[in-house]
Amino acid sequence: MQRTAINPWPWSVELGYHQGEAVSGHTRTLYCSGQTAMSSDGKPQHDGDMAAQLALSLDNLEAVLAEAGMSLADLVRLNVYTTDVELLFQHYGVLAGRLGAAGVAPPTTMLGVTRLAIPTLMVELEGTAIA
Repeated sequence: MQRTAINPWPWSVELGYHQGEAVSGHTRTLYCSGQTAMSSDGKPQHDGDMAAQLALSLDNLEAVLAEAGMSLADLVRLNVYTTDVELLFQHYGVLAGRLGAAGVAPPTTMLGVTRLAIPTLMVELEGTAIA
């Protein structure tokens, strides 16, 4: 698989994402459901703790990717939904650090939403991966 970053403006790279990515030569695409701070038995975790919820959401996204034989390095799209944009930005390093460590900066959209499926959850990550 070959990935080519598309960035008509350089500012997004400084924020940790590309405006687009052209992908060629891929063989499999994985569309991931939104991942939240849920335990393996389906219980919401870390009520009121954005950093911990973000970290567990990433762990859960990585678990789905791993089950498909992929990793964060294979992400080509990431959607972030949050009930508190300002609070998420305070903890954005959790997300940026993990993506940076994986060597990717997938095109990303962040949306502030009124609530998620379970009211105590504050962040949800929805990814698309190609390998």
